[in-house]
Amino acid sequence: MTDQLLEWSAPDVPVDTVTAMGTTAGRSMQAIGTTAEVIVTDPASADKALALLADDLRALDEACSRFRPDSEIKRLEKTSHGQPVAVSSLLFEAMGVACAVAERTAGTVDPTTGSALVALGYDRDFGDIGESDRGAQDRPVPAPGWWQIALDPVTRTAAIPRGLHIDLGSSAKAWAADRSAARIARGLGCGVLVNLGGDVAVAGPAPTEGWPIGIGIRSDTPSDEADLVLAVFAGGVATSGTTCRTWRHDGRLVHHIVDPWTGEPAAAVWALVSVLAPTCLEANAWSTAAVVWGEDAPGNLAAHGVSARLVRADGDVVTVGRWPTDAGTEMTSFDDTKGTVDRCWP
Repeated sequence: MTDQLLEWSAPDVPVDTVTAMGTTAGRSMQAIGTTAEVIVTDPASADKALALLADDLRALDEACSRFRPDSEIKRLEKTSHGQPVAVSSLLFEAMGVACAVAERTAGTVDPTTGSALVALGYDRDFGDIGESDRGAQDRPVPAPGWWQIALDPVTRTAAIPRGLHIDLGSSAKAWAADRSAARIARGLGCGVLVNLGGDVAVAGPAPTEGWPIGIGIRSDTPSDEADLVLAVFAGGVATSGTTCRTWRHDGRLVHHIVDPWTGEPAAAVWALVSVLAPTCLEANAWSTAAVVWGEDAPGNLAAHGVSARLVRADGDVVTVGRWPTDAGTEMTSFDDTKGTVDRCWP
């Protein structure tokens, strides 16, 4: 349902960025329809870290992409027809994560919005959707509901009704950031930051002053123009918005975050929502839900104990919970071992 779909755009991209920040080094590449970045506290391990991240994203795309006719999830949609089908552990876990997010957000972030996105014209890699594309006046398609996905952990099978189309983009990308950061940290024995198009996860020992993560008014704000720089020691940060991943459909401007109850793009109350949480998965769940909630988002986020920064379409900024309020580029701490966040989820 969300902001970054699983599309492997360049599986063999060489290192194209090298950055040095004290004792850290980073590499980046184009993958899954966005820029994938990994930064490590051991500069000598940067190339190995990129290779591990590339392997993870390639496997995720092969299992979960809704744009590849040969992906495992597309085969499941074609063959299940409500009957259990054995699936890989990777797809099973990705679907389980998406259903857990749906349950936690009371269906606000629902993985069964695939048909809704297709009806809106998002039926291919985002880079292939042109400004002049038009639909055939498709009617909105509300999400059938995540509870129609049946997962059996004993047999590791999945069953979905005929005609149900799944979009794992939001949850799977954030989960992949958490998963890859942890795997790379274990494998290389160093601190790791993974950034998948604004979904950021950290693992292992952080740099002395934390991982600097810039937050701007828009998701495409250059890092040197960030409004706030967070020093993150643990957990994850995710940002969802309505201004960057947009296209024209049936003569109107639409975006990628769908209201599952209407099948339409969520009202563009918030241009950008950023969330701090113990994991990138949780941060992404709440940032996406906030966009769908619209005006109710600050109250709902506060009720769930979430720390967030919401930017209205006119640039007005609202903060919730323990989100740092210092402006400019002052460093602020987020460390779930020090009580800033006292929950782990799911």
